[in-house]
Amino acid sequence: MNLKLRQAEPEDVPVLFGLIQSLAKYEKLTHAVTGNVEALQEHLFGSRPYIEAIIAECAGETAGFALFFPNYSTFLTKPGIYLEDLFVLPQYRRQGIGKEILGYLAKLVVDRGYGRLEWSVLDWNSDAIAFYEQMGALVLPDWRICRVTGDALEQLSISRRNNP
Repeated sequence: MNLKLRQAEPEDVPVLFGLIQSLAKYEKLTHAVTGNVEALQEHLFGSRPYIEAIIAECAGETAGFALFFPNYSTFLTKPGIYLEDLFVLPQYRRQGIGKEILGYLAKLVVDRGYGRLEWSVLDWNSDAIAFYEQMGALVLPDWRICRVTGDALEQLSISRRNNP
């Protein structure tokens, strides 16, 4: 396998967005993709980048990606990396690409002097859970993700604006 991992470049954004759409299809969440190529471009390469991305290429063909951003651990008092998405196209799976991407990110964490690498996994994705545990990840049973979006986010912000 001729695998190359590299930082995404501006010309990769349309392909990267296509991979995001493929991930959403795999997770049965296509309805949740409301963003667009322009916003992704701005968030990756604009005046204030919020995210970074890695592109995996096999023999010159795009095989997958990882999208991540910094987070912070108050207990460690160190920054870390939060892996938002890791996706390998079906025809490239079981070739070690996911493991290489995680290794790349782990090295980035170590090289930057950060304290941890973390991510979430859907509870129904037993293949991914087994893979992550094989890589040494601890899947935390006691933690749940909390998320506020859409109308609920708007209502929460209004409740704060009414109470200075």
